[in-house]
Order: sequence, then C-alpha cells, then structure tokens
Amino acid sequence: MPRIAIIQFPGSNCDMDAYHVAREVMHMNAELVWHTDFKESKFEGAILPGGFSYGDHLRSGIIAAFSPAMKEVKKMNKERKPILGICNGFQILAEAQLLPGALLRNSSMRFVCKWISMKVVTSRSPASRKFAKGDIFQAPTAHGEGNYYIEEEKLKELYDNDQIVFKYCNIAGMETPDSNPNGSLENIAGVCNLEGNVIGLMPHPERASERILNPFKNEKGRIVLESFKEYLQGKK
Repeated sequence: MPRIAIIQFPGSNCDMDAYHVAREVMHMNAELVWHTDFKESKFEGAILPGGFSYGDHLRSGIIAAFSPAMKEVKKMNKERKPILGICNGFQILAEAQLLPGALLRNSSMRFVCKWISMKVVTSRSPASRKFAKGDIFQAPTAHGEGNYYIEEEKLKELYDNDQIVFKYCNIAGMETPDSNPNGSLENIAGVCNLEGNVIGLMPHPERASERILNPFKNEKGRIVLESFKEYLQGKK
C-alpha cells in the first residue's frame, strides 16, 4: 500500500481529522509527519491539512510556504506525486506557487463556517477522478481567507487547461452569488496545477466522509479521498 504523509505545521488543527479519515475510513497507509521531519522520498503522496499554520500571521499560509517541508513537497511535485491541500493546505500551496492564484480575505470580512454545496468541474485530478463531471456534493467550510482570485488572463488559462476542479453552487447545481461563501472569483472552490497532480480546495471533504457527521446524510466527501487513494494505487 503506498505511503502518504499528512504534514503537520505549527497551528494545524485538522491533521487528526485527515488522518482519521485516511487511515480508519479509507484504510490508507497514512502517517502524521511533523513539517521539519518530512522527507518526500519516503512517501508516494501528501496531504496538507487545514488549520491556522503559524497562527495565520502575515497572511494565511505564507510562513508555512517557507517551511523545510515545502522544499520536499516541491521535489515531490517534480516527480508528479499527488499532493492535496485542504483549506489552509490550499493556502500554503498557493503561497508556495505550486497552485495558481491567491486566497484573499472573505468578501464579508468575516470568518465563514457552514456547510456548502460544490460541483465537480473536472474529473482529471487525483482528488476528483471518481466523480463524474457535474456531480454535486456537500462539505463544510471554515476559513477567513478563502476568496479565490486570479488575474483575468490566468483565469482564461485555467479554463483552457481544465484546471478548475470544484465550484461552489446551490443544491441544484447552479452557481449563484448566494452559494458562494467567500466571494471567490467565478465561484471557484478548488483548482489543480497544469499537470493535475497538485490539488487545493477550501471546503473540508474529510469532515463530510462519514454519514454520522453529515447533515445531508451521505458520505460523498469521502469520494475525494477515494479518488486520491485510487490514484496512488495506479488504477486507471
């Protein structure tokens, strides 16, 4: 079974959530690894969990982006190993320039913590391959800086290169202003790099992977982790 690292930074607080779902629910060979101890050669994939790395000082993810772990994550990227960033993990990957765009303060200028719906825009990423394009699922959000922004020219490239993975929508799949929890450009909730192996999303699929925790009485969030596991195992 391929080994994956769940990288812990000072201030990570969703690391145990990700570990529980990866190991106990998905039966993946997952290990918690402190950021200064992470060595990419020992792992086939990595998850950067949510939280408030370094207390979100300066801005979310920027200090963690210069952690020793991120040098190793960049080596992992060169080998095209899968890397998944959830919430603060997405912010870190963006600040490390492993993902395009930036995560700005929520348009409301308030912390947002609620369940939202997402639509799958592409199934080509390791986090969405078990979904069909257009599938809708729910997951909770918990962030103050999730407002995705990218320059207009780069936005066109995202569409041209099929790099937009998830979008906020209502329960019927419509991309409305009311379904956008943070003001993200074009309702974007998650993107991948050009090669598709690095993925970031703001909502928390690990918190929507068990029916008992999901007010929508399903476990569709786990399909994100199932997709990641299947990619690691090299399944077509």
